[in-house]
Amino acid sequence: MGVPERLAERMSMAEQHEYLRTKFSRRTMIRGGAVTLGAVAGGAFVPGATAQAAVPTARTAPATESVDGALVAPFGRHLAYGADPRTEMTVSWQVPVAVKKPFIRIGAHPWDLSRKIDAEVRTLFTPAGVGASGNHTQYYVHAKLTRLKPGRTYYYGVGHQGFDPAAPHLLGTLGTFTTAPAHKAPFTFTAFGDEGVSYHGLANNSLLLGQNPAFHLHAGDIAYADPSGSGQTSDTGFDSRIWDQFLAQTESVAKSVPWMPAYGNHDMEAWYSPNGYGGEEARWTLPDNGPDKKNLPGVYSFVHGNTAVISLDANDISFEIPANLGISGGTQTKWLEARLKKYRASHDVDFIVVFFHHCAYCTSTSHASEGGVRQEWVPLFEKYTVDLVINGHNHQYERTDVIKGNKVAKKLPIGGTAYPETDGVVYVTAGAAGRSLYSFTAPLSYEGNEHDVDSVASFVNVKGGKQNETVAWSRVRYLDYSFLRVDVTPAPKGRLATLTVRGIAESGDQVDHFTVARRAK
Repeated sequence: MGVPERLAERMSMAEQHEYLRTKFSRRTMIRGGAVTLGAVAGGAFVPGATAQAAVPTARTAPATESVDGALVAPFGRHLAYGADPRTEMTVSWQVPVAVKKPFIRIGAHPWDLSRKIDAEVRTLFTPAGVGASGNHTQYYVHAKLTRLKPGRTYYYGVGHQGFDPAAPHLLGTLGTFTTAPAHKAPFTFTAFGDEGVSYHGLANNSLLLGQNPAFHLHAGDIAYADPSGSGQTSDTGFDSRIWDQFLAQTESVAKSVPWMPAYGNHDMEAWYSPNGYGGEEARWTLPDNGPDKKNLPGVYSFVHGNTAVISLDANDISFEIPANLGISGGTQTKWLEARLKKYRASHDVDFIVVFFHHCAYCTSTSHASEGGVRQEWVPLFEKYTVDLVINGHNHQYERTDVIKGNKVAKKLPIGGTAYPETDGVVYVTAGAAGRSLYSFTAPLSYEGNEHDVDSVASFVNVKGGKQNETVAWSRVRYLDYSFLRVDVTPAPKGRLATLTVRGIAESGDQVDHFTVARRAK
């Protein structure tokens, strides 16, 4: 990707970004005839710019000057909650070339889309030499909607000059979304990590849609445009166009279900910004209530019904892949504790679900467990009795017993119930969304094929390398493509509210299920 491997191994993400920016300087790009607004400005994209303001690459300049908007269709629609899912939603999409005056139409009925709102374009330029393609410009469009009504289904259409989704012949391009309810009510959400672009990713998406989830959590390693995942730029396989494929692949779900990502090691792309997330900021609009939007744009939280969800960035505390180690200066962990304290004290919140990429507890032969997570965050999860922790990173399904103090506090067999207020925390690795599968050292053990073992040999990534450990907390191990389904059932005050958690295979078979129960406030 441009940095010699011998250098990349010793460089932080910020140092790699500076190396690439120096190598592919403004002068170099002008001499090569490939300049965009983002490139001249020195950034990945220019917030607030419109597509007509973007300067296309030399290769496409003649076409974009005369393109007819009627011949350009939006694609890759994906939704995301705002900080308040009851009243805020962002609709995002792509266009293949520069268009004029992009917008969104929205209404309560497909025949009433009179409300028209201008959209923002973020232009992302990737020069030849940084990745596997030639000079490549992508146009990501975002419309942030506010003052929506809770629990309401809306119809929407996205367009631009020459392409109006309200036209009769384009009504088939409309989508819908539903805001979070104002009060506690039953709902379902889904989760997985490590999808990429593949048949298996597409198959899992098809099953996701059938669960009718209120939202979906993606626990990092989203598209794999950077296949190395080491936070280094020596990999020549980087290809920004993979994102086009990924967003087209997930559109069947994400156009109607808020797709809420956390960022993993494969989501750091050094060309676009010093923190590696400039490309992600062009593609996503996520809640802006995190501790450090400049360095950690993937850290945020939201509340849906009686459940608070917290997205964290484990690249900040990873000993295994240290390209962004310490980037927050400790502010993320401080914010996490403040957020946990707030939610646990709230009378409106029963459950707290935390998701991020690197595993707190996993026995995979590839990455296993991350010591940075155990050091920084696990004590907080236990202090504030977090109800469920969801991770990716390892490409398989694994679920722990109930853990407290780094050991089994209570065995949790398939079909069992955990009580976090007294027992401890359950951790699920759900990283088998689509990428090639990893392996276990212990026998597989899942619903219909249980094979309990007393201990499993594994390791944890610590400062300075790997540390071997023998663990007793590995309860369910399944090695095929899968995802997580969670059914949330509120209860009257003082009665038991529940999270029913299921591991669902790509075949549709259930490979695990357990319950998390807590007295409702």
